[in-house]
Parts: sequence; C-alpha cells; structure tokens
Amino acid sequence: MGLFAAAGLLRALAVSLALWVVAVWTGRYALRSTGLRPVRAKELRTPPPRRAVLFMNPRSGGAKVERFRLREKAERLGARVVLLDAVRHHDVAELARRAVADGADLLGVAGGDGTQALVAAVAAEHGVPFLVVAAGTRNHFAMDLGLDRDDPAACLDALTDGVELRVDLGFAGGRPFVNNVSFGVYGAVVQSPDYREDKVGTALDMLPDLLTRQSGPRLTARAGDTTLTGPQAVLVSNNPYRRDDPFGLGRRERLDSGLLGVLGVRVDGAAAAAGLLLDPEANGLTALTAREVVVDADSPTIQVGIDGEALVLPAPVHCRVAPGALRVRVPRLRPGVPEAPPALDWRRLRKLAAAVGRTAVTGRPGSRHAHQR
Repeated sequence: MGLFAAAGLLRALAVSLALWVVAVWTGRYALRSTGLRPVRAKELRTPPPRRAVLFMNPRSGGAKVERFRLREKAERLGARVVLLDAVRHHDVAELARRAVADGADLLGVAGGDGTQALVAAVAAEHGVPFLVVAAGTRNHFAMDLGLDRDDPAACLDALTDGVELRVDLGFAGGRPFVNNVSFGVYGAVVQSPDYREDKVGTALDMLPDLLTRQSGPRLTARAGDTTLTGPQAVLVSNNPYRRDDPFGLGRRERLDSGLLGVLGVRVDGAAAAAGLLLDPEANGLTALTAREVVVDADSPTIQVGIDGEALVLPAPVHCRVAPGALRVRVPRLRPGVPEAPPALDWRRLRKLAAAVGRTAVTGRPGSRHAHQR
C-alpha cells in the first residue's frame, strides 16, 4: 500500500478494485441468466421426532444459548436439553450414545462445529437424525446447510416443521469432522494458547517462521494419483470449497458430493504467500478432490486443526469421507438459504461475451447482415 501511495496510484488502485468487484457481479449475473444452477440437496419430508435430545454449550458463541433462550424454546417444543458444564470436561460422544440407548430418536447440538461433529458421528452411527443449532462462533456447517446463523432459535423450528437432508461426513484418523481438517501452518497456529484470545495476532506472529520452514514438520500428502511434497499447509474438507473468487471462498456449494476437497499450499516465502490472495490459480496452490487423503510427516505426530479444534494425531493421518452418512434435520422454511450464485467460469464468460459481441455486430444498422435483411 505504501508503494502505491508513493507512486500516487492509490486512486487508480481503488478504481481497479471497484471495477473488479463490478466485473465479478456482472459475470455472475451473466452466468445466472444462462440457466446454470448448482445441484441442491434433495429434501425428504419425515415425521417430527418424539424423543429429541439436544446438547447445549452455554458458553459457546458468546453465550448464545442464554441470549436466544434456546433451552426454553427447545423444551417448549418437546426436546430434552442437556447443558454441557463449561468447567467440567464432558465426553459428549459418550453422552450422545447414552441418549440413543435411552430411546432418543434425534440428536442435536447448540455449540461449535467441533462439538457438532462428535455428536453427528454418533447420530450417523445409529442412523438417527441430527439437528444443527447455530450457537457457535462461526458455524460454517450451519451456513452451508442454509441455516440462519443470526437467529439460532429459528433452527429449532426443525423439531416441528422440518425436512431431512442426506449429507456426507468426514473422518481424520478416526476423528469426525463436518467442515475440515488442517495440517501445517494453520494446524500449528491453532495449537498456540494465545490463539483463542487473539487469532489474527497469533497467526501473524507465527506465519513467517512457518512459511519459511524454520519451524514445523515437513509434510507429504497423497490424494489419489497426486502427491504433494513439502507443502506448508494442507486443508482437507468435507466436500470441496469454492475458490473461484473471494466472495465464494470458504463456502461449499454441496455437502453430498461424496468427495473430500484438498487444498495444498507450497510457497517460498511471505511474498509468494501474499500472491496467492491475488491469483487463485497461482502455482503455489494445488486444488483437487479425492475420496481418501493420507497426510504424513517427518515426525511421529502431526499438529492438526479439526473443525477449529487443536489436536495432535499420530502420523500418517488417513482422511476419508462417508457419503450420505448423516441425516440432518433442518427447518422446512429457512431464510438462510439464498439462491447460490454460479461459479465464475471465466472461460465460459469469454465465450458468452464473444457470442454477444457477434450478435451486436451483425444486428447493427449498416452492417452487411443488416442490409441483407
């Protein structure tokens, strides 16, 4: 930014960014008009549960359970609520298994994605529906299910007026995940005790050493016929993330493709890392899909972040996807489901623009084709 200011190009930079935003919007509008639509998960009408059990973390998401009176609403709708003690450690998976043994016909969680994944795995194991209440900090899983993250109480409408979606569930070294598991840079950053209090500051302090390989193990990732050697970061996601433009980054169009998304980053320094933000097709970024991914290291263990939770797993870590393993019950009317914009296929846009250009030329008064008419 300082270089642009010194050269008197700040205004030009701002105009360029504005034009780029307009180009992205108009490009999506053009592709939307072609009739291209992402595949939507099939909704199944099923009867409401009779013995729903919901696990709620009172401290999650800045005390959303209390602020939105989630316990009171859930109990009013006939669910049994189990509050997780913030001080005492709970084996939430074991609590979920006991609930199923006692006759629960639906399991739900009001909390972060890490807790969601643990209970979701139990629900998938026993074939009972799973209910997501967006009461965590970010709730990426809820976002990709189309739930309204600004109104967690609306998620509970699924108890009486809901539909079911069949979605995939990921596993890393036997540990379930609904979003992703990260190795390398981010996996090391989340291990820091300072990360919870200052995510950005902690990342900025640690990234230089991690990016220049002055710390952290050397990784190898195998996905199908592809081997990534020495990446600084590997992200394995439950279904691939959109990465065609910054407005779609971090979202998944589908949760039922039966595939893991794999993003590998290998850069030679901080400058090259910054270049990845400007060029999504940069040489340092590898993106692919696979049903299984194996991540190994030159150390006996690997620091990982599973749905944002810091863990240390023995190497190598085997990641897999269980297609359609999870029955998720969501509200039939959910205002958080927008019409997903089409991916920005720049090649298709160029062809579309060329076709429109030819039409404009041939239809212009004075052109040879116009005179022939």
